[in-house]
Amino acid sequence: MTSRGMWTSRMGFILAAAGSAVGLGNVWKLPYVTGTNGGGYFILIYLVAVLALGFPIMIAEFVLGRNTGTSPVGTYRKLAGKGSPFVVLGWMGVAAGFIILSYYSVVAGWTLHYVILSITNAFTGREPNEIRALFGDLYAHGPLNLFWHTIFMAITVAVVLGGVQKGIERSSKIMMPLLFLLLAILVGYGVFSDGFGRTVSFIFLPKAENLSAKTVLEAIGQAFFSLSLGMGAMLTYGSYLDKKVDLVRSSLLVCLMDTGVALLACFAIFPIIFSHGLEPSAGPGLVFQTLPVVFSDLPGGSVLAVLFFILLFFAALTSAVSLLEVVASYFIDERTWNRRRATLLSGTIIFLLGIPSALSGSDLLSSVTILGRNVFDTMDNLASNWMLPLGGLGMTLFLGWRLPSTVSRSEFCLGSRHSGMYRSWITCIRYVAPIGLSLVFLYQIGLLGS
Repeated sequence: MTSRGMWTSRMGFILAAAGSAVGLGNVWKLPYVTGTNGGGYFILIYLVAVLALGFPIMIAEFVLGRNTGTSPVGTYRKLAGKGSPFVVLGWMGVAAGFIILSYYSVVAGWTLHYVILSITNAFTGREPNEIRALFGDLYAHGPLNLFWHTIFMAITVAVVLGGVQKGIERSSKIMMPLLFLLLAILVGYGVFSDGFGRTVSFIFLPKAENLSAKTVLEAIGQAFFSLSLGMGAMLTYGSYLDKKVDLVRSSLLVCLMDTGVALLACFAIFPIIFSHGLEPSAGPGLVFQTLPVVFSDLPGGSVLAVLFFILLFFAALTSAVSLLEVVASYFIDERTWNRRRATLLSGTIIFLLGIPSALSGSDLLSSVTILGRNVFDTMDNLASNWMLPLGGLGMTLFLGWRLPSTVSRSEFCLGSRHSGMYRSWITCIRYVAPIGLSLVFLYQIGLLGS
């Protein structure tokens, strides 16, 4: 394990794992899905799902990773046997890393573009329709998307090249505190705005008319996806863990940090929205179209815009690093490549795979569709709606029903003061988690709650 790298400290691991979990799903997606679902009950169900579903599954990924000390493919091969169908779950994790990062990098590139727009005061003096149109212009500008995709992938590769300690852990110790600092500044601004009181009511006051099967299923899905589960990232990070680390406590801290960022993002965004008499149900355009309009009208709005989009960039980068690490770890562990070769080859392939997504809005590829979706949406649909729910479901079934209880119990209890929780945890993994993930999967593919 020493040759492949290990975390130098428990806090370094927690910050890295929290960085993997904290991504655009927290700072971008949670606020807009909260807005479209009316707040209140959605947030309540989301918090319950994080505790009842996300927390146990995160422990499960750490249990598997630390027990074997290898990548997802090696983990299932060691524990299930070389010819077992469960090994497919390991391959699915590696494939998810390739696919998700290929288009995630394009979205992350948008954050860099908006940092530049904010620094150059591109929102100032423009009409709202002109500001909203900036995103459409970016999406349709293939070469510009490709440029930012290249820059973001180069940064991600540079971090992973540094290794577990000098790359991932060191960068997480810098970026995560900065991320919380930026959030604190934005939330502090929101606290003194006119829309803060309405924000508190919107987020924490449940309204019966906003409760539906759709709300419940989207909240459960958000709890699962926002924690970076089902893609092998937490399993891979767990493989670099010391046996003395308390997995239960560490998992809880990661979940709390991830959820804290998500809620703080809501308290940073909604007060600004409500103060300007806007509705929070703007959907995906909330961050890249609605907020720039608001920033252009605020005193000091250009500074807030810069801080906000830098925050988005940090959130995207910490998640991207974990996705690339999943892929690189496969080549390091299974092909015995050195880290430099594994990272550069993985990063190059992912970059090339992302080119169609970068060009999907341009004249070159905008007319190309796969089953009615453009290239970007097809990749997102494959990963988010199929691979991640099925990967998580398969993992819980394997650990709950296929892995000997002596193995799961010993790893769960090792270094932990919470061994008495094992029975509750394994019951959740065997019954609650598979049911929850099955519902998420059926909803994601349109067979439930539509």
